[in-house]
Amino acid sequence: MPIPETLKKKAEEIVFRYPEEKRQSALIPLLFEVQRELGWITPEAEEWVVETCGSTSVKVREIITFYSMMRAEPCGKFLIQFCQNIACCLTGGEEIQHHIEEKLGIHPGETTKDGMFTLKCVECLGGCSWGPMMVVNEDQYFQLTVDKVDRIINGIKAGEPVLPDNPTPLLGNVSGERTA
Repeated sequence: MPIPETLKKKAEEIVFRYPEEKRQSALIPLLFEVQRELGWITPEAEEWVVETCGSTSVKVREIITFYSMMRAEPCGKFLIQFCQNIACCLTGGEEIQHHIEEKLGIHPGETTKDGMFTLKCVECLGGCSWGPMMVVNEDQYFQLTVDKVDRIINGIKAGEPVLPDNPTPLLGNVSGERTA
């Protein structure tokens, strides 16, 4: 798969922010752009990032496999990352996770038949004080209830996504713009 021109242009903007001797610092922001553009980090895109940042394949692979928000395989149009850490579990997270599974007809690691949703359980999303929480693509949702999850998923299905609770520059989205 060739790298789209729009991604090459965005890469120039990202890499330009760093001095030449610190180009590898652009790895994470560049990987997020690849993921936004392609939906996941393809092997071809991974090699392109290596060349663009002057890094190594091992370093890029380490980043992709370490961070749960990096996707090295295709997923649904909407990736739901659900926190399964103790703080979210103590505030009803397990019940809500099971509700999501029933509502979508999938289990963690699976994608709906229509390719719309993928459910992934992660160890921590960093919102322990506001649990249970989930991230849908790059939008954070806190203090989840079954009703709130239904509004979020139904809104996505209807093409009217529910705005995140606190828009923040998460996952390298420094401008804070909506991505879904």
